[in-house]
Amino acid sequence: MSTGKLVVGVTGASGAIYAQRFLRQAAKLYDQVYLAMSTQAFDVAQTELGVSPSRNNFSTQEWLGESFTNIHLLDEKDYFTPPASGSFRHDGMVIVPCSMGTAGRIAHGISNDLLTRSADVCLKERRPLIVVPREMPWNVIHLRNMTTLAEAGATILPACPAWYYKPKTLEDLADTVVARILQQLGQDQKLVKQWMAEDAE
Repeated sequence: MSTGKLVVGVTGASGAIYAQRFLRQAAKLYDQVYLAMSTQAFDVAQTELGVSPSRNNFSTQEWLGESFTNIHLLDEKDYFTPPASGSFRHDGMVIVPCSMGTAGRIAHGISNDLLTRSADVCLKERRPLIVVPREMPWNVIHLRNMTTLAEAGATILPACPAWYYKPKTLEDLADTVVARILQQLGQDQKLVKQWMAEDAE
């Protein structure tokens, strides 16, 4: 049963499958999903997934394979939208995948678009902010930025799939990351079983 409101940011980092798989789950768990996508995120979706979501004629059917009327695509330059204000109450924000450029701007308080402004609001209002970076290797600037974000209250959840579940498809592999994001949001998820939980009962 869906409940609450969630803000989701998607950047141009590689890993569009994580955004795709996560949004499918989020749309089923939350009443409203406010989506902020960078221009590069659309290009990466086309390159990696072969789908062509359009900002001007956005359709979740095209990108997610299902129609979700509760996903609202926001204008990346429009600050007159709910997530840009601390007075808007919601259950947190997930940036998946998160580019290092975006992480660096958030870490240093640079709100140059709706995505980074929404993240800044989460930090200042002490709301959950989950950052899912997808980059390798990390240089010392990346490491320091992630430390700064963690110290400010963000959860750093690198897109590191788990192999011990023996995933059979790329989707299965991506879902091991999606499952951990959902758990960090306090959601019960059925994508991946809790490790050894049945044996412990």
